[in-house]
Amino acid sequence: MDVILNNLLILTIFFPALAALVIFVLPDDAKDTIRRLALLFSFVPLILVLVMWFNYDRVDAGMQYQTMLAWFPSIGSSFHIGVDGISLAMLLLTAILTPLAILASFDIDENVRTYMFLFLLMETAMMGLFVALDLIIFFIFWEFSLVPMYFLIKLWGGKDREYASFKFFIYTMAGSLGLLLAIQVIGISMGTFDIIELMSAWVNLPAGSILPNTGLSVDLVKGLAFWAFVVAFAIKVPIWPFHTWLPDAHTQAPTAGSMILAGVLLKLGAYGFIRLVIPLFPAQATTTAGILAILGMLSIILGAYAAYGQWDFKRLVAYSSINHMGFVVLGIAVMAYAYGLQGRSDTLSYDAIIATNGAVMQMFNHGLSAAGMFFLVGVIYSRTHTRDLKEYGGIWTVMPIYGMILIFTSMASLGLPGLNGFVGEFLVVRGAWSVFTIQLALSMIGLLMTGAYILKGIGQTLHGPLKPRWASLPEMTFREHLVIWPLMALMLSLGVWPQWLLAVINDTVTRLFGS
Repeated sequence: MDVILNNLLILTIFFPALAALVIFVLPDDAKDTIRRLALLFSFVPLILVLVMWFNYDRVDAGMQYQTMLAWFPSIGSSFHIGVDGISLAMLLLTAILTPLAILASFDIDENVRTYMFLFLLMETAMMGLFVALDLIIFFIFWEFSLVPMYFLIKLWGGKDREYASFKFFIYTMAGSLGLLLAIQVIGISMGTFDIIELMSAWVNLPAGSILPNTGLSVDLVKGLAFWAFVVAFAIKVPIWPFHTWLPDAHTQAPTAGSMILAGVLLKLGAYGFIRLVIPLFPAQATTTAGILAILGMLSIILGAYAAYGQWDFKRLVAYSSINHMGFVVLGIAVMAYAYGLQGRSDTLSYDAIIATNGAVMQMFNHGLSAAGMFFLVGVIYSRTHTRDLKEYGGIWTVMPIYGMILIFTSMASLGLPGLNGFVGEFLVVRGAWSVFTIQLALSMIGLLMTGAYILKGIGQTLHGPLKPRWASLPEMTFREHLVIWPLMALMLSLGVWPQWLLAVINDTVTRLFGS
């Protein structure tokens, strides 16, 4: 047992990759076996994360389960991984959504082996990024996560999958180029890529000095590296105006691909802000926090208006992700402003802790709600073969259980009190009110429009006269219920009792602010 606990993180990260290799050597025509094995294998990381969760020391609340292995000592890079309350929450989200997405993929009938192989590899990439404590390792997992999703869209997507996958790849790679260059400059100049070491050595380089090993100004390099990090992560979130790749990617991706893309992959960018941008560039983050708050506000407002204007159901849900992630960005902006501010008041620290808690909670909650919404769009599409809201109507009468589940999940996404979406957004609003009052007040316009596009989706789908061609639509299958009910249970539990997750996050966030 001690051996497992001592290597828990490594087992958690790399078990899906090993499982993917097992899947890959199976004959391609053994489709049912591949599906069942992939599902079975995907539960192992969930069990390991739960073991980690129940053994996590909340009193310490710092990096735990750390592992450091020699990897590239000549450049100061090592395989350094660990978890705190923030990364543990993201690991849990990934471990929950992956088996549900695989179960949702049981209707995939073409190249099943390759599909499941890519899905399990993507789980390794996502989990690896959330626990990486070395910039090179972080970047490797960052890029690694791109490849499986690219092929999932390209090979199993809709009719415009070539365009969508290429756009997704180009946007992400464009951001990654600057990120890689910035990481190289930081690591070479400091003689280490270790994030923990850099939080003191890199951060405390005196302003106006010359950067070691480069002959360049510290101020210049920090400024350029900061914006390289910001752009890379802003594209991934995505923050307006870097969002245009997302609706196309979601629209063309298979259902399970959209579940993971919205549920986890978007969180990689937000996590990058919290883990790297703000701790490594506190002064720059404080200075530009207002800009970040404005972009978060615009994401909330314009994302909601764009969602309301859509008639493709999946595209509507895609734009809703931009809207909801805007609240994450607003919470991060408060963190950015307070974290690097010298002599900040206790009141500001308190507000920043609340806002940061809200941002992380919203990341988790949006992951659940968005995955659920994309799955439900996939359910109705599999029966009607259209996503045009104008073609729906009256479906409640033939699929009442589906209708009730769609309303429940939509209300969770809307942020109805008692469901998960309310908690994160409320904390962000509470924490940001005294810091970015104007931006927050304007964001309420987007909040009103959120209700409008949610009601539009529900109304167009479920209500009105039933079209004759939908008169014999079958209800949800047992497998489909198995996918959505765990998500609904989590949405309800986090709405009624968010403390089981919030307490773990708060311990780490409070520690970050030295409170």
